[in-house]
Amino acid sequence: MYTFRNVVILFCLFSWPSISESCNAVDKEALLDFKHKITHDPSNLFSTWTPSSDCCKSWEGISCDSAGRVVNLSRSGLNGDLDDGPLDTFISGTLSPFLGNLSSLQLLHLSNLKELKGHIPLELGKLSRLRHLFLNTNKLTGSIPVTFGSLSGLEKLYLNANSLSGIIPLDIFKSFTSVLELGLSGNNFNGPIPSSIGNLSMVSSLDFHENNFSGRIPETFGNLKYLIYVDLSGNQLTGSIPNSIGGLLHLQVLYLNHNKLTGRIPSSIFGIKSLEFCRISNNNLTGNIPATIGQLPKIQRLIFENNKLSGKLPATIGHLTTLTEMYFSNNRFTGLIPSSFDNLQNLQTLDLSRNRLSSPIPPQLQNLKNLQQLDISFNPLALVSLPLWLSKVDLFQLGMAGTGIKGQLPRWLASSPVSILDLSSNSLTGKLPTWIGNMTSLSFLNLSNNALYSLIPAEFKNLSLLNVLDLHSNKFSGNINHIFSKNNLYPRGAYDSIDLSYNKFSGPIDENIGEGVAMPYIASLILSNNSLGGSIPKSLGKLSQLQVLKLVNTGFTGRIPQKIGNAKRLTTILISKNKLNGSIPKNILNLEYLQEFDVSQNRLSGRIPQHKANIPVSAFLGNLGLCGSPLPPCKQTQS
Repeated sequence: MYTFRNVVILFCLFSWPSISESCNAVDKEALLDFKHKITHDPSNLFSTWTPSSDCCKSWEGISCDSAGRVVNLSRSGLNGDLDDGPLDTFISGTLSPFLGNLSSLQLLHLSNLKELKGHIPLELGKLSRLRHLFLNTNKLTGSIPVTFGSLSGLEKLYLNANSLSGIIPLDIFKSFTSVLELGLSGNNFNGPIPSSIGNLSMVSSLDFHENNFSGRIPETFGNLKYLIYVDLSGNQLTGSIPNSIGGLLHLQVLYLNHNKLTGRIPSSIFGIKSLEFCRISNNNLTGNIPATIGQLPKIQRLIFENNKLSGKLPATIGHLTTLTEMYFSNNRFTGLIPSSFDNLQNLQTLDLSRNRLSSPIPPQLQNLKNLQQLDISFNPLALVSLPLWLSKVDLFQLGMAGTGIKGQLPRWLASSPVSILDLSSNSLTGKLPTWIGNMTSLSFLNLSNNALYSLIPAEFKNLSLLNVLDLHSNKFSGNINHIFSKNNLYPRGAYDSIDLSYNKFSGPIDENIGEGVAMPYIASLILSNNSLGGSIPKSLGKLSQLQVLKLVNTGFTGRIPQKIGNAKRLTTILISKNKLNGSIPKNILNLEYLQEFDVSQNRLSGRIPQHKANIPVSAFLGNLGLCGSPLPPCKQTQS
């Protein structure tokens, strides 16, 4: 794959130390015209390019052969010390068609110039000696020139991370028989991948991800016998995965995720002995996983989530002793989790959530000493209680939501090192124990949709790393402010989101909530359907990162604080079903990013301020004193 170190090596390969002739006049004219097309050069990349100097001897980024012909044109910062890394560069301008006159050019490297715009000139197709072309990470537009079909000696072509579009010329790949690496990712290419791609007989790396390619994956992919890396993810590809991919005997990385692929996973894929990373998630794949999946001796990651795969999990997966990550969530797998999984001694992540798996969970999983993340949420396991053997596994993440757990939280959690804990949507009862304060590694805690009750214990403040808290839909009670005043191991322990809705918490909310040490980075605050009372704190306007504020049916009285409009990132404000009075502040209704707003069922009055956001009439109903668009016009006495 294309790296900075590769580029430095290329620079050395294409540099000629002994130059006996001065710069060729045609080449110099072409380079000066390119400089003329650059409208802004704050990085001073072209400061040495002067008409009075020799482009072979004095111009930065230029190398020539012994005849004075330019063979290397590369942006500054690629020929420095490796330890220093590449210099950050920036120019504005366009590519000059005169670059096509550099008839001896072998390396053209103009990547990461950021504001290089316009079309790729057709004239670049005249560079018959060109071996490496890097135009990635710019803002180039238009299509790939059909003249590129003449670049028969090209070995590396990177056009990724631009704004290129259109279809790939059908015949362009027929002459690319020398291409080793091809990068077209991060553009807007559409249409089918031409079947002529099978002509790239020497290619080792293909990166087409994040485009709009459609149609089927050509069967001719099976011709690419030297392919090591292929990424077709993030497109609109349809049809089945071609069986011919199983013939890519050197393939190490296969990414086909986030497409619209259908059909079964061809068993031929599991005959690729070199395969290390296989990601086919987020498609519409169906059928069983073949037992031959156990024949991948080097596989490290299997990511099959978000498909429609069904049947039992093959016990042969237990043969994959090199496997480190297994994501099979959101499919339709049934039956038991194979006990053979205890052979996966390198496994770090096991995600089987949102399937149809049944009990028991094999206790042999406790033998997976490297396991860090285990998620089997939302399977009909009917567990009743958390398996005790889980206490013997040092997990970073444990997801057991929607698995039928009942009763109280088990005491062994107090000494668990778990950081991410999701036990939501179960039938947990009882109090939130005081030992919750011992779980000081917690960064994410979701106990929502249970039947827990009690006050929040004072020890809760010890969760100094907690970022995400979701306790909604329980029966918690007591003063809500204990949650906002927890300790904060700055900056890691500040809240990102809090959801306490549908409980029995009481208020009023501390007026200084927006100044709390745990609150400065919070993005979502949801407190709806609690009996809080009092007024909406003005200090909420100091939460500069706040995007979502939901305070529905909380018993608030008084006016809507104008200072909430100081929280400039707000996209959602829901404060309906309260007892708020007064008018709607204009600055709040005109927040730049506001998408959802609802003040219905209050006691508000006055004219609704003019606003740009598309807010439905239902958002203002139930306030007898409100008037103006989208409600009926105001009468003179209401204005």
